[in-house]
Amino acid sequence: MTVSIAQVRAMMAAIIVGLMVSSCGYNNIPTAEEAAKAKWADVQNNYQRRADLIPNLVATVQGYAKQEREVLTAVVEARAKATQVKVDASQLTDPEKLKQFQDAQNQLTGALGRLIAISENYPDLKSNQNFLALQSQLEGTENRIAVARRDYIEAVRVYNTQLRTFPGILWASTFFRGNKPMAEFTANDGAQTPPQVKF
Repeated sequence: MTVSIAQVRAMMAAIIVGLMVSSCGYNNIPTAEEAAKAKWADVQNNYQRRADLIPNLVATVQGYAKQEREVLTAVVEARAKATQVKVDASQLTDPEKLKQFQDAQNQLTGALGRLIAISENYPDLKSNQNFLALQSQLEGTENRIAVARRDYIEAVRVYNTQLRTFPGILWASTFFRGNKPMAEFTANDGAQTPPQVKF
């Protein structure tokens, strides 16, 4: 089998075009978009983990704090609301939808803080191993949520930067015209005030 000069030239041209395209930034926008979506999935996973822990925590506290129905009801209702507000990867460019999600999660965080705070009124509850283990798991989950949110914010920053800087802006205005900047998490109004939880 002989290869003609024209075939060799065509193969070389294909290789050169492939190398040029791979280094020109064309792939940066979809790569950054997929990374941000993956980080969002991690955020959702950690919020789901927290939602899954709450029924066990509520059941444990219920056994000790029977008269704290209002706080327990607030936690259950906040969990239900937080699990109803969903934001999938296709909605990450909608700041209003992301704000609704954040507000529901912040309401749940506040309710959990009140639930944990009532433990000081119940010495037996504070020493209960189930309560302590669940409290520790929730604390770890809150830390995971913070890390996942930070990672998502960074991934969105990279993606949004790709859409606005050279050479990404060229690709964004031609092949990726439908790509819009993704919404970031923003601090809620009370974020600068530390929660008043005493043990």
